[in-house]
Amino acid sequence: MYEITIDLKTDWAKTALEVLRGAGSAISEDAGFEETALSYFLLTMSQEQAEGMTAETGRRLEEMENIVISHMEDTIVPDIRERTRYTGNTFHFCWVYNQGEHIVELNSEYRIPL
Repeated sequence: MYEITIDLKTDWAKTALEVLRGAGSAISEDAGFEETALSYFLLTMSQEQAEGMTAETGRRLEEMENIVISHMEDTIVPDIRERTRYTGNTFHFCWVYNQGEHIVELNSEYRIPL
């Protein structure tokens, strides 16, 4: 019924890559989530802590994806329609950091603060 695009781990990793570049890191643009997250967390914590935060962040982002997908029909689509008047059936959700974490649906500009 709906066409849904969502990959919050990739979105998070893109933001972390920007931070790493700003910090002078030479991490590759092709690095996956785990490598990027580990490099990001190593900026401020020990190897063991960074590994734990990488795993925790990955789990949290996957859980958020599952929540969005499982609540599309009963909660999210009706709220998008009511708040934004978007009538399409194509949804592209992205993780963004803008004064806190949010999931934004790009077609309707619907924002879910986390």
